[in-house]
Amino acid sequence: MGKPDSLTFADNERVLCFHGPLMYEAKVLKAEHWTGEAEDEDEEGPHYLIHYKGWKQTWDEWVPESRVQKYSPENLERQRQLKERYAVKKKSTSASSVSRDKSSQQGSHTTSPTDRSRKRPRDVLTDKDDDYIKRPEIRIPIPNALKSLLVDDWEHITKDQQLVPLPRNPSVADILGQYKRSKLASQTKKKRGHDRYHEDILDEVLEGLRLYFDKALGNILLYRFERLQYADMCKQHPNRPMSDIYGAEHLLRLFVQLPSLIAHTHMEPDAISILKEHLSDFLMFLQKDTKAFFTTEYENASPAYLSVSRH
Repeated sequence: MGKPDSLTFADNERVLCFHGPLMYEAKVLKAEHWTGEAEDEDEEGPHYLIHYKGWKQTWDEWVPESRVQKYSPENLERQRQLKERYAVKKKSTSASSVSRDKSSQQGSHTTSPTDRSRKRPRDVLTDKDDDYIKRPEIRIPIPNALKSLLVDDWEHITKDQQLVPLPRNPSVADILGQYKRSKLASQTKKKRGHDRYHEDILDEVLEGLRLYFDKALGNILLYRFERLQYADMCKQHPNRPMSDIYGAEHLLRLFVQLPSLIAHTHMEPDAISILKEHLSDFLMFLQKDTKAFFTTEYENASPAYLSVSRH
């Protein structure tokens, strides 16, 4: 554990914390700096045991510092804007969900209650965009159509207790391959030949995305309710990378986390600029054919799965 002054938030401090696409008032029960070396520590860095105001104790969870915000007038306004934007989105997609209150339903929902152990999967943040979180190294704007898919994905899993059917077709590896072929075809059409330099950069970016995905999936890209499914996939496919098993739904979650991941690297400004250009272009590629890449048929979890996931 690190020194107390290395932590931004203190025990018993009133804060705002991201859970899914929204921020909620919360209290820091405990603050620790994890080394990542202990078996029950997911990764290195400041972590906080959070209790959400008005929520059952079973929702208490350890979260990384990136999900915690100061309780301030500025952040309260951001919280209000996020809630309004989400409400508008829900009105446009489903009249039956207009009256849902995210705070109250999340507080009373019984999706996979957990204990307060340190080693706990963290719900992915689905809307940590440029306006709400400072990104000193890189900003990756996510198109609104894809943001809506992130919110829908969050609701299917955390509220409806559904799962993305696995293995996915196309997989993450398939999608990266399709993107590369489309870029090379476009390059050939425009230049009547391949540009080896740019092709090498493209290969490096796509391979980096695949490696980031395989490394990050089990640590920061899963919702609690998906942990059992992930464990099953690892057992069923012990020799296959998860980028061959999972698809666009989880790959898109990676893009929410990439700014903070890249911020911990030592990339030169020019390299960051090139990377941002490729990543933004890839998101546009996903947006152009969401029906081909993203599933709309989430599967209901079995009674046995529900029973095990709650313990």
